[in-house]
Amino acid sequence: MKCINTMQVRLIIKKKLEEEFNPYQLNVIDESHLHKGHVGAKPEGETHFKVEMKSNKFLGMSRVNMQKKVYKTLELEMKNKIHALSLKLSS
Repeated sequence: MKCINTMQVRLIIKKKLEEEFNPYQLNVIDESHLHKGHVGAKPEGETHFKVEMKSNKFLGMSRVNMQKKVYKTLELEMKNKIHALSLKLSS
């Protein structure tokens, strides 16, 4: 397994979300290719992501609170690696 420092951003996101939310459905999609030339985009990609996740840990939570929990889990990556993150979350 690769060192966490050199692991692809998509895989870091996936690993952290799996550990925190134990989702029964999870898709982490790198959409960076759709944003070439935009602010925050890097030639190598891995800056713009879409997460589709279903987890029982979201039961009874509002959409805003679900999003806050995900952003907190990915706080370090949001500061350093992720430029944009689209979330589709449910229980």
